[in-house]
This record gives sequence, C-alpha cells and structure tokens, in this order.
Amino acid sequence: MKLLFDLFPVVLFFIAYQMYDIYTATLVIILATIVQVAYLYIKHKRVEKLHIITLVLVVLLGGLTLILQDEAFIKWKPTIVNWGFAIVFLGSHYIGQKPIIQRMMGSMIELPEQVWSRLSWLWIGFFVLSGVANLYVAFNYDTDTWVNFKVFGLMMMTIVFILLQGLYIHRHMDDLEPNDLDAKSTEARENNQKNNTVEATEPSSNKIKSMPTTDTPDSQKSTK
Repeated sequence: MKLLFDLFPVVLFFIAYQMYDIYTATLVIILATIVQVAYLYIKHKRVEKLHIITLVLVVLLGGLTLILQDEAFIKWKPTIVNWGFAIVFLGSHYIGQKPIIQRMMGSMIELPEQVWSRLSWLWIGFFVLSGVANLYVAFNYDTDTWVNFKVFGLMMMTIVFILLQGLYIHRHMDDLEPNDLDAKSTEARENNQKNNTVEATEPSSNKIKSMPTTDTPDSQKSTK
C-alpha cells in the first residue's frame, strides 16, 4: 500500500502525459507531489527526508521546465535523485561506523562486515548506472520513449536489482566468520552475567519472615 502511495505522483504524471503533453504532465506531478507531502504531514505530523528531497527537486526542475518551456529539466530529475543516493551511500563508508545499508537492514538480518560493504558498493553502482541510463534514454530517444522508461524501465531495473540483492543476501546469511560468532556469544554471556549479578545484589523482601509467637507459662496463667 505504501509503495502505491509513493508512486501516486508518477502514475498521475504518466496518465496526464498520455492524455495531454509533457508540460501538463509536469504540472500534474508538481501538484500531486505537493498534495502527497501535505497529506503525510497532516496524518503523521512529520515527513520523511526522501519525500522532502523529491518535492524540492520536482518543484525546482518542474518549475524550470514550465517557465522555460524546456523539457530537459524534468528529464534530469531521476538522474539527480539516483546520483544523490549514490553520494549518500558512498559518504556512509567514511562518516559513521557502518554503511547506510547496514544501518537500515542490520536489525533484521546478520551478515559479515565485508558482505555489508560489498552490498553497499553494489547499491552505489546501481544508483550511478540508473542515472546514466536515464540520461542516455532522455537525450537519445524521443519523449514518449523516455516517459515509458521513467515509469516502467527504471522500476523494472529496481525490481530486478532488489531480487538479485535478495539472492546475494540469502547466500551469505549463514556465512558469519568464527570471530563474529565468538564476539556475539561473548557479548551474550556478558549480558547474562550482568543480569545475574544485578538479581543477586537486589534486596529481597521475601527474606524477612515473622517469628512465630508461643504462649509462655506466665502468659497462660495471666489469661486464666
């Protein structure tokens, strides 16, 4: 459902282009993206960075397309988005302790560190290739071909890459090195020891017991 919502502006762009022209379609995708972001903010009181970046690029490049009546600007948008992702993924290798793909998926699956690094570089290569492919189609073929490539071609490229990524991940899921396994088991043992220590040092109210009372001979006499 979320995927369909994210594709909502693109679908309207395609429909408007088929019915009218690239400039009408550009206006439609600008308005649809604004509505999309506004809806997300009203419903969740926050908007993901991806949607904000998309909105800025659509308004900027789409606006230039409409003002200058030059469709080249809107054709650059997929390339700028993909190359932007490539820069972010590349920067995560040098900023922070983990590649961004590991930060996104590390809580769901366990992989050796070198596999996470290779996976990140594969994504970087895919983003660069997608940007280059978009420019090649945009400026070597007619607008009809580019619109079809933007809507269907890039989507199919992404689906195929994700499937191949899934196969690669599945191949290496059980490929953790002994050192990684030892580190994980050591960490688990340390956590258990800490928990046991805390439980041993906590005062227990159950240890306080009341002493039974028995009647002494004197007390028995006084009651008579």
